[in-house]
Amino acid sequence: MLVTNQKDVDKYYKALLAKDEQFIGIFYVGVKTTGIFCISTCRARKPKRENVEFYTEARELLQHGYRPCKVCKPTEQAHQPPPEVRLLLQMVKENPKQRIQDYQIRQQGLAPEKIRRWFKKHHGITFQTYQRMIRINTAFQELQSGKSVTHSAFDAGYESLSGFNYTFKKMLGKSPEDTKDKSVILMTRLTTPLGPMYACATAEGVCLLEFTDRRMLETEFRDLQKRLNATILAGENDHLRQLKAEVEEYFAGTRQAFTVALHTPGTEFQQKVWQVLHDIPYGTTSSYQRQAERLAMPQAVRAVASANGHNRISIIIPCHRVIGKNNQLTGYGGGLERKKWLIEHERKNALCQV
Repeated sequence: MLVTNQKDVDKYYKALLAKDEQFIGIFYVGVKTTGIFCISTCRARKPKRENVEFYTEARELLQHGYRPCKVCKPTEQAHQPPPEVRLLLQMVKENPKQRIQDYQIRQQGLAPEKIRRWFKKHHGITFQTYQRMIRINTAFQELQSGKSVTHSAFDAGYESLSGFNYTFKKMLGKSPEDTKDKSVILMTRLTTPLGPMYACATAEGVCLLEFTDRRMLETEFRDLQKRLNATILAGENDHLRQLKAEVEEYFAGTRQAFTVALHTPGTEFQQKVWQVLHDIPYGTTSSYQRQAERLAMPQAVRAVASANGHNRISIIIPCHRVIGKNNQLTGYGGGLERKKWLIEHERKNALCQV
């Protein structure tokens, strides 16, 4: 749909100038003078305000004759990693113990420097560090099942026990022999129409689902590791694979309720608030006041709002469905534009099911 509201147009143009990640998937901008279209984070030279128009769907720009920008690749980057990164991720997934070096990346016709930049920007680590996390995670799971340190070290591609022990302790905080009481939180990256998300899970269930640009993300990671006596490592388990499938169905409009298991450490009060959040029906909204009343604590509005803010599992525990008493949008860790999109997405698909 063409965006005609001037306040929205002004807001989107400012987001374009600021390369604001919170607007990925919220709008696509067509440049009339060049005939190309971009996403909000495009690095190309910015067009003048009078030379652009904004749409909510990429296909609409294609239908109007616009071509995808070769810099930001809006039909790819808004939803998933570029093809060269997907290839390497698949290689790691198929053989987690394999160590892919720069010369092997070049043999695939890829540039290691470009891969490093992408991983640093989207994961905060290099591709080589990502691989080490996968190998150490695999070794940790083998140790937990009774495999010897020596066998785990050499199977993970390490040429010496000292190198393995050093890396293991650096990532897990303990030596291989001292990890019996240590657990692991597995973390993976999801692609969605609203931008990338991080998902974490323990053996019990999903414990985090957040957009990668959430400001409190590092604090949430530290809190989870402390509460669960665990270390976050890159990897997947059955809970994360189920989550990916259900999130994809949610954004496609075919899923209204999630069935994936959750692991939500928190205080007794937070657990009660999150349950009330979870009970807000799909396609509807509530308020902090109504949440407090449902808890039989009508004076605890601020405490309820604080507990909502500590929810680590967005979308599934739907804090985006909470708005102000005056029906105005209130704070949301993923950004108000995403909150607006999610509410409208659910309302539209709820009506389609009637």
